[in-house]
Amino acid sequence: MSNNDLPHKVVSKMYDSDWFSQWLGIERVQVDTGSCVLKMTIRKEMLNGFGIAHGGITYSLADSALAFASNSHGRKAVSVETSISHLEQLREGDVITATAEEKSLSNKIGVYHITVKNQDDEVVALFKGTVYRTGKEWFGQ
Repeated sequence: MSNNDLPHKVVSKMYDSDWFSQWLGIERVQVDTGSCVLKMTIRKEMLNGFGIAHGGITYSLADSALAFASNSHGRKAVSVETSISHLEQLREGDVITATAEEKSLSNKIGVYHITVKNQDDEVVALFKGTVYRTGKEWFGQ
């Protein structure tokens, strides 16, 4: 398996068993080693009592981007710390895109920044995630 195939194989394996990301309607736009781009549409059942998207929806998209980007190296990684800043409200029908970028990677720790934008290319949330990289490989390499 080439290094270019590995991120796609890992993310496909993860997504196929990730019922929550599937329920959210997450689409994989781009997957590379250490990064990914995901997209989804805000649905009515994702709104809170104010008629805007529940903060957990944006958080969940960003968290999935963190998971896919951090595991794309082929080694299983799990989050140990995450945080999000919600900058703009979202409404039903809004399309949001999360872009995950690897900022630091060592043998045991990875740090990622995820920017979430709406369909008008406005930043609506900023997310930071730190992962622990286990010694387990996705495909027993």
